[in-house]
Amino acid sequence: MMGAERKGRKREYVFVFQVAVLLFIGKQAFAQIRYAVPEEAKEGTAVGYVAKDLGIEITSLSDRRFRVVSGSKETFFEVNQNNGALYVHKKIDREELCHGGGACIMELKILVENPLEMHYVVVEITDVNDHFPSFPENEQKFEIGEQTLPGKRFQLHTARDPDAGSNSIRTYTLTINEYFEVDIRQSDEDKIPFLVLKKSLDREQKKKHALLVTAVDGGKPPKSGTLNVSIIVLDSNDNRPMFSQEIYQITLHENVPVGTSIFRINATDSDEGTNSEIEYSLGKTLKKKVYDIFELDKLTGEFRVKEVVDYEENDVYKLDVEASDKGMPPLTGECRVIIKIKDVNDNPPEIE
Repeated sequence: MMGAERKGRKREYVFVFQVAVLLFIGKQAFAQIRYAVPEEAKEGTAVGYVAKDLGIEITSLSDRRFRVVSGSKETFFEVNQNNGALYVHKKIDREELCHGGGACIMELKILVENPLEMHYVVVEITDVNDHFPSFPENEQKFEIGEQTLPGKRFQLHTARDPDAGSNSIRTYTLTINEYFEVDIRQSDEDKIPFLVLKKSLDREQKKKHALLVTAVDGGKPPKSGTLNVSIIVLDSNDNRPMFSQEIYQITLHENVPVGTSIFRINATDSDEGTNSEIEYSLGKTLKKKVYDIFELDKLTGEFRVKEVVDYEENDVYKLDVEASDKGMPPLTGECRVIIKIKDVNDNPPEIE
């Protein structure tokens, strides 16, 4: 029994030594065979008839313990000892196995005994278009001043697609509109999209733009992902206050009580914020008597009587009024207010 045990151990040592020698001399000992199989191939899918390609008799496969020597915990491929085929033992996810867009290669060791041989088989896992392009966020917002000149570029989020080669991102498209277009810059392996302003914005015409950017891969059929883009147009002070009329005419009885509200003017400004806030003022070149008799509220545009109005002294007053916004610099609008004084029988006849 002791002798038999020693002989068994000796055979085992010889076998291990032979394997070590084969591993040491490596790929130079036997020609490599190369196969390709698409990822996600079903379990049992034949990759290639490796025994035939290696010139090994099919009938001897079982006796010679024809098998794959796996160097990893997971065995993705096995050989069929009945027909010598290399087949998929476990479904492969290329993106999980190999990161990046380069070739995904698996190197297998095929071992046969009696006599002992080690063969190397290379299997390339080819990509399948099984992923959709995706953006890191669903929406991207920009605030763009309406004074921004055409040609200005705004970088968009870059979509990612873990597929490789022609199945990766190919292009970006943008919903048809008159203000923006998409431009693509190639950077290493990435295509970086930019939103380009092609026409000046006008907040008074449209204060918000909603666009859709689509990333498209090169698969057949192609897959795509979308990004919602919102553009808020920021106001610039490009509109002056406007009165509803250039000339206002009103009639006022003389001797109206002091403090009476007689008229209210109104101007509008289509800008927003402080660019649309209006203050009113009387022209700077009017006769002093006008400032003594009438006052104008700078915020409301309301005219009031400050002093008694006398038809016999003056029967008409012509006032220049200015509306100014609070932009930087401010813009102004002008109008004229004509106040006609109506006579009241407030004087007795005089006898000369």
